[in-house]
Amino acid sequence: MRFSPAGDPGTPDARSATRYLVWLAGRHPFIFGAGLALGVIWMLAQALVPAVLGRAVEAGLAQRDPDALVRWSLALLGLGLVQAVAGILRHRCAVHNWLGAAYRTVQVTVDATNRLGAALPRRVAAGEVVSIGTADIEHIGSSIDITARGVGSVVGIVTVAVILLSASQPLGLVVVFGVPLLMALVALLIRPLHRQQAAYRDSTGRLTARAADIVSGLRVLRGVGGEPVLSERYRQRSQALRADGLRVARVESLLQAAQILLPGVFVVLVTWLGARFALRGEISAGELVSFYGYTAFLVSPLRNLTEAADKLTRGHVAARRVVRLLRLAPEFTDPASPVPVPASPGELADVRSGLVLRPGRLTALASAAPQDAVEIADRLGRYADGDVTLHGVPLRDLTLATVRERILVADNDAQLFSGVLRTELDPHDRAGPGAVEAALAAASATDIVEALPGGLDGEVAERGREFSGGQRQRLRLARALVADPETLILVEPTSAVDAHTEARIAERLGPARRGHTTLVCTTSPLVLGHADHVVFVEDGKVVAEGRHEELLAAEPRYAATVSREEDR
Repeated sequence: MRFSPAGDPGTPDARSATRYLVWLAGRHPFIFGAGLALGVIWMLAQALVPAVLGRAVEAGLAQRDPDALVRWSLALLGLGLVQAVAGILRHRCAVHNWLGAAYRTVQVTVDATNRLGAALPRRVAAGEVVSIGTADIEHIGSSIDITARGVGSVVGIVTVAVILLSASQPLGLVVVFGVPLLMALVALLIRPLHRQQAAYRDSTGRLTARAADIVSGLRVLRGVGGEPVLSERYRQRSQALRADGLRVARVESLLQAAQILLPGVFVVLVTWLGARFALRGEISAGELVSFYGYTAFLVSPLRNLTEAADKLTRGHVAARRVVRLLRLAPEFTDPASPVPVPASPGELADVRSGLVLRPGRLTALASAAPQDAVEIADRLGRYADGDVTLHGVPLRDLTLATVRERILVADNDAQLFSGVLRTELDPHDRAGPGAVEAALAAASATDIVEALPGGLDGEVAERGREFSGGQRQRLRLARALVADPETLILVEPTSAVDAHTEARIAERLGPARRGHTTLVCTTSPLVLGHADHVVFVEDGKVVAEGRHEELLAAEPRYAATVSREEDR
């Protein structure tokens, strides 16, 4: 399932949160329609109970007719059975609709994040995505769930109004005009609740993003002594969120009170009027019993309607956040007419910098400014736009799937996910055990696996938090080697390991990638010394290339860059 801003009938329309909720309801039309129908039947069965009870009193008790009493008692039993069966089935449909809407939202959100790819962190805060997957899906599911009870409540109120109008016009008019008045009073609370919930939701997303940033950089913060400062800022944001939550709670408390007070006042009014009419002889005893039953019944649909207003408001606020994410378009899309390229390895060239990667060679890129190397790697992997060619064909003329399949960029921003380590290293289960072990050996990571309980079948915690920074870096390198792409671009793959481990990796990397194209962005002399070819970049341009020893002797700027690395 893919999202289309143009409003494809098979995908959600990004222009409206309301349309998104309608789209969700239409994903399972049979179950959703069945829920509405069962909600109507369930509420109608309850609405007719007072009428049948009144007839039983009028025809059976008042007129002392045992047969009539039995008939109307059986009718009352039948309504009870219909209400029970319809209520059970309605609830099952409601749960199905809740789960369908919630997890369909998860699916379209994940699909949107996949489409955005590497651009996601630049376009959306992490806390926003987390909030969608936690709080928002619950509100969206509840807004779809409440529709069955809401529609049934409307039908039940209309039915009661028609019955009351036929028996007593004053009582019927009280219902006809009283219910809209009650809903108008509730609507006065809905609008400020809508605003407060939106503000609270935004604050929650920002605070979640701040918490994620603090946790991910906690070691660095402790190292530089920044933990107290960030802790104080988080505390201030948390208190601001608490204040927003209190404002929401105030409006919600008024709405909850209104859900009890307003229907209660309405019931008292109708009961009082019915009693006066009975005392004046305008209605019979059986009708009085029916009227009292109607007033007791009306409490339920009126509360359902106020609850529906509340949940639909929450769902609309949550859907607006989802739509905001779905509106984001990826930075790069497939060309209208993709150009085919030969399946054999070919030269990968970056026109802007002048870098050319020849097939089957281990190339090292040393840059006076580390950011220049990162920008080149992003262009080569088509994570940034640039004039890059493969086999002489611009990457922008190839499908993104082709680029991702043939060129892999592995940097230190990549994460380890929770799960079995073997699956983490080989998520597609394409490599055999020998390939995984060879990659671990090349990345000097076998000791990590041996120390992990269960070895390759051991569990990795979220983000690999049980590993040190150097261990995570080696595991990421092993994962990239297991993928075995045609062209592998490594950005500072040894920056967090000690010199002995770095020497082993530098020695083993070339043999592990023999026959494939590899680019290593680094200024480490240990790695540069084992490269087949070294390219030196300054101000984003290739200024010298050759063997490591040749550049040290012939290029002072290269020697100065590498020497700074050695001095660290």
